[in-house]
Amino acid sequence: MTATNMATEVERHKEKEEACWQLRLYVAGHTPKSVAAFANLHQLCDKHLKGQYRIEVVDLLRQPQLAAGDQILAVPTLVRKLPPPLRRIIGDLSNTERVLVGLDIRLASGKE
Repeated sequence: MTATNMATEVERHKEKEEACWQLRLYVAGHTPKSVAAFANLHQLCDKHLKGQYRIEVVDLLRQPQLAAGDQILAVPTLVRKLPPPLRRIIGDLSNTERVLVGLDIRLASGKE
């Protein structure tokens, strides 16, 4: 691989990372609401973000210190880390329209 090819590959990787939605779901154990929030989020992402997303689940029963970083006051809470700006949605994410608007997914995907 030449230096030019390597540079091109690095740029492609950076573009992929920038296009990737980074979502963090805060839960408190394996409760019905936590399970529903994850299932609803996964379904929504599969439909509207088509593989351009990464979901990190943070269980605050195991890692309570992580709540302060994203100012988590209730669970489940979804935090959109990337793309900016940071956004938060509280609840089980069952209201798809509210989640789409809250995450600004419609504008990013070009659908109104």
